[in-house]
Amino acid sequence: MIATWRTGKSFLEGVTDQEVVRRKLDRIEKTLNKLAKLIEVSGRKHFTNDTLPNVDQVKEKIVMPKLYPNSILFAQWGDDLSEEEQKEAEGLFQIYGYNAFLSNQLPTDRKLSDTRDRRCLMKKYPSDLPTISVVLIYLNEALSVIKRAVRSIITHTPKHLLREIILVDDYSTYNDLGKHLQDYIDQIHKERPGLIKKVWHKQQMGLSQSRISGWEHATADVVAILDAHIETTEGWAEPLLDRIKADRTVVVSPVFDKVHFDDLQVERYNPFAHGFDWALWCMYESFRPDWLKMGDESQPGKSPSVMGIFAADRFFLGEIGGLDGGMTVYGGENVELGIRVWLCGGSVEVVPCSRVAHIERAHKPYALDLNPVMKRNALRVADIWLDEYKRNVLIAWNIPFKNHGIDTGDVSERKKLREKLKCKPFKWYLDNVYPSLDTWDNLLGYGVLQNTRLQSYCVDQGVVPGNIPILYECHSQQPQHCFYNTDGEIIIGGIKSHKYNSNRCLVDPGSGSTPILQECQLAKLNELHMHWDFKQGQSIRNKATKRCLEVAQGESFYFEVIIQQCSGQSWTIENLITSF
Repeated sequence: MIATWRTGKSFLEGVTDQEVVRRKLDRIEKTLNKLAKLIEVSGRKHFTNDTLPNVDQVKEKIVMPKLYPNSILFAQWGDDLSEEEQKEAEGLFQIYGYNAFLSNQLPTDRKLSDTRDRRCLMKKYPSDLPTISVVLIYLNEALSVIKRAVRSIITHTPKHLLREIILVDDYSTYNDLGKHLQDYIDQIHKERPGLIKKVWHKQQMGLSQSRISGWEHATADVVAILDAHIETTEGWAEPLLDRIKADRTVVVSPVFDKVHFDDLQVERYNPFAHGFDWALWCMYESFRPDWLKMGDESQPGKSPSVMGIFAADRFFLGEIGGLDGGMTVYGGENVELGIRVWLCGGSVEVVPCSRVAHIERAHKPYALDLNPVMKRNALRVADIWLDEYKRNVLIAWNIPFKNHGIDTGDVSERKKLREKLKCKPFKWYLDNVYPSLDTWDNLLGYGVLQNTRLQSYCVDQGVVPGNIPILYECHSQQPQHCFYNTDGEIIIGGIKSHKYNSNRCLVDPGSGSTPILQECQLAKLNELHMHWDFKQGQSIRNKATKRCLEVAQGESFYFEVIIQQCSGQSWTIENLITSF
């Protein structure tokens, strides 16, 4: 019924056209304001035209303050979560090192963007490629992540090539990896009977041994060993299998696209070789110049090592000794494999047309501090494979040459394997595979640098960014690692492992009392005063200015490192390579 005035006239009777328009505009403005408010309180939730609810039916969602403002999980994600959801998300994040809360809400078969170079899409592969066994290694992984990995492999691997998926559980203790995982396996077996094998360790045996278990249970021509927190993408398997079909002695790796630990979105990574430093930590670096000159990102590139996810001819892997079961927990085992493959008759390649999305954890839940096991594993690799260059691993970890007391396990069988396979010396590897590694031939001493007057304090690189060295209580970590070489240079704050990097050298500016740190290459170019006379237990004297590095109390009564006329102070460096 139309509303009327007391005169009985219609509501619109006697109203001007301009007034009608104005009232319509007012109603439109009010509606737009309601919609704007709806969008504001909805956070990241997006509605399509088909699903946009009636404004009158929408209840505003209260945006709760962040309970964990210092948690990196919530730095760019989670603004629309309730307090209970935040608690659950943070708890799962501390357990897994990635956003398992969000993972549990994503579809198992989510579709990822195709990040391959366009030239990869034009490649044709033969139908008679080798068959593949895919091994997934995990310890207390989120069930939803394992499910997504399995489903992605089934979806994106041609059925006639995928022999099996082998799940290797390195003694997980979480309940949902028992019956709940088995229920999922049973579900898969309804569509692909017997596709999934499960190997369960009765005690935690570490990453290398887990990979060995997977390889031993594999039956296909090729074994691909992956982490369980991955998603394979369209066409991932064929490029790897094609390379192995062409050369059974090549060990291949896909390119890893980064899955962010917080929002689980995928970031495309460019193809890089897999290198390492002298501490045997993995790193990305450019391919060789000949690959770069091709200008074709679809071509495989030679790599010094593997980052951890790889595929190999199953029998060839056995012929060269599989993986070293003497490596513990995590770290170094992939570098060991890459070195051994190259030295013992094979090669390593990264295949850019194969893409695997890999979650990069914010922390490793099974070992928050990997340094102790990584150090031990690196020394084991050095004992077996690095010959005289073993010393560089000791230098990188700031370990004395003698009596370091670190047990690397029994290496006798691996050394026998090296002799049996007639593997090349490590110098061949440096000359032909990884020439960019700096051999550090001119080092005389390394470790912390201490003034004999103040032995509880060490020279430290100081604030970074910044170039003023300081005295700081000794903690023997990287900022206090110093090096003295035959050129008379004193490098402070760690030494780089590669020739293409520059270290920072101690420089006397020539005036004033404050020493500075300058990139060694730049200091040489500018002919700065960077060369020092130093003998263990004696003074450190600049060759050009004749002034000495010494310590003195500053205005605030704290001791600081200065440069002044020599007063007879003396210094020691922690470890000597040769007496000087």
